[in-house]
Amino acid sequence: MDAQLAGPLLGTLVDGRLRIRAVVAQTAMATVHAAVDERLGRTVALKVVHPPQPRRGQAAPFDAERFAEAATGLARLTHPNVAAFYGQGQHDGLPYLVTEFVRGRTLRDVLAERGRLSPAEALAVTEQVLAALAAAHRIGLVHRSVKPENIMVAEAPGGGHDLTEAVIKVTDLGLADAVEAGGAEPSITAAYVAPEFVSDGRVDARGDVYSTGIVLFELLTGRAPYHGERPVEVAWQHVERDVPAPSQLAAGPPVLDDLVASATRRAPAARFMDAGAMLSAVQSARHGLADATTRMRQVAQETMVVSQVQPADRPSWARLHDEPAEPRTRTMTAASATTGLLEQGRQQYARLMGDPRGRMGLLAGAVALVLLVLVGGYYLAFGRYDTTPQLVNLTKQEAEATLRGAGLEFTYAKAQFREDVPKDVVLVQDPAAGADVVSGGTVTLTLSAGPERYTVPDVSGKPWDQAVADLQAEPLKLKPVKLAEKYSDLVPKGSVLETLPKAGAEVEVGAQVKVVLSKGRAPVTVPSVEGKPLAEARKILEELGLRVEVEQVDADKPFETVVKQEPVLGTGVERGTVVKLQVSKNAQGTVMPELRNWGCGDAENHLAGMGLRVEIRGVRGDKNQYRVERQFPNAGFPLQPGQRVVLRCERR
Repeated sequence: MDAQLAGPLLGTLVDGRLRIRAVVAQTAMATVHAAVDERLGRTVALKVVHPPQPRRGQAAPFDAERFAEAATGLARLTHPNVAAFYGQGQHDGLPYLVTEFVRGRTLRDVLAERGRLSPAEALAVTEQVLAALAAAHRIGLVHRSVKPENIMVAEAPGGGHDLTEAVIKVTDLGLADAVEAGGAEPSITAAYVAPEFVSDGRVDARGDVYSTGIVLFELLTGRAPYHGERPVEVAWQHVERDVPAPSQLAAGPPVLDDLVASATRRAPAARFMDAGAMLSAVQSARHGLADATTRMRQVAQETMVVSQVQPADRPSWARLHDEPAEPRTRTMTAASATTGLLEQGRQQYARLMGDPRGRMGLLAGAVALVLLVLVGGYYLAFGRYDTTPQLVNLTKQEAEATLRGAGLEFTYAKAQFREDVPKDVVLVQDPAAGADVVSGGTVTLTLSAGPERYTVPDVSGKPWDQAVADLQAEPLKLKPVKLAEKYSDLVPKGSVLETLPKAGAEVEVGAQVKVVLSKGRAPVTVPSVEGKPLAEARKILEELGLRVEVEQVDADKPFETVVKQEPVLGTGVERGTVVKLQVSKNAQGTVMPELRNWGCGDAENHLAGMGLRVEIRGVRGDKNQYRVERQFPNAGFPLQPGQRVVLRCERR
């Protein structure tokens, strides 16, 4: 990353410590500046994100909190092939990220200079890119913009051009997530976009695998697989066409064709599951390529003729300093050695042909040799092979039974998720149906893992942030949404009460999960009124702002004594909540209720309902204009049915 350009922010001091020195690059999402951290005395890359643009026709205000949350997540990623993340902030209303300043060139610059790379170099570069992406995928980060412009090459000291010794750094990891979290639409380059993003706008770790496969294709061939007049035309070719084999454009070993094909399959479930899986395949390919090269060198060395060139055959300027000017005795050359062997053969043949028994033995030997060659050739070419049966679309049990019947062994590759194929049905077989397989050999089967479904984790009782992290973790990538808040006596405020779907339910990757949070304990604590007279219990509860519903039940308690309440003692409720009271209707245990401050008419009706004779004193006119001042007998006094009671009333 070389600082070359000046810009309007040149010389600006950001966050009181970052002095901008130059503009080094501009992308669709951000402008990259070279800046000096004056506090630490080091050069850093400061990426100022462009102002948010409307997303698909809708307003997109910048969300500083979400941007900061997404950017801070990058601090968890530490890897030698990733440009290190130092921090984030805002300057003049625009968000920015601070990362390691990588000294070197972009992979795009290298390709512009060299056209394409050798297979060994292409694999070496791809291996380091995948190592960086694998570290990101392990913590749930997806790049979403893998392309040569975001891959830095720090070449080996000394200016060598062999990229197998270069250090690769992946930049802009997490930038797309941070930009999207801030309210803007992240930029996607059509030449490297995954088909699923074009068709439905979704992309995960397998999208990074696809883009890396396209980059590998370009490293091997010097060009992208698709071209068009408009980016949208290029993008839809990813959806509608398979990526061609690199060997169609540039000669190379078949293993590279297989790598590109496996990484760029149009169905995400048919690709490598993430960068870690593709990394293993690339490392195997590199080792295989290195072993093949070593074997070729060994064969070349073994077939070289060990001979000495006569000093006299050299021009005078090319002789070694200790070689004599006159020729020495020649050692045996390959030609002379071959001539000697042929002469010995001719002599042995002449002796055999001069003896009749020798002639017969030679003829018998020749016949036997011909038969051996014919039989052995047939066996090597045909006899030791069987035809691989058709296994695709069979169930696991059917495929195993078919292979056992054919005398073949079987093994399994990693199962692949498929929405349209039931679990344990054969997707791929190697060798293919109808191909030759060694008798008793092994056929590798790839089974369907069925639709990609995962179990909703139990996040009950966890704080919102931790629950979100659990739900969004790989491979779930669920989308938590706050549904509502409810009071709870057991779960602290801000923690999860329940989820919809509930914990243990199976959902698709990226499904929405509604989360109900606790509002904490309700503001009113229900007291205990069991054993108290109804009038006293009613007064206590209504003073707390609660409503009372009464149900009379058979009980051995005195009349209108509270036998049971719901909610029970200590429960937290809101004001206006109904408290249900069960009270005794035992007529044999009637006691005088507390009626003071009751309306005189209401009190009279209540006592009459208890079967008592009521005498009212102090009332002139409308009883409802008076309240009970005294009562005889007092509250709680045992009463007999039909007993006379006295109420003394006064005007309200």
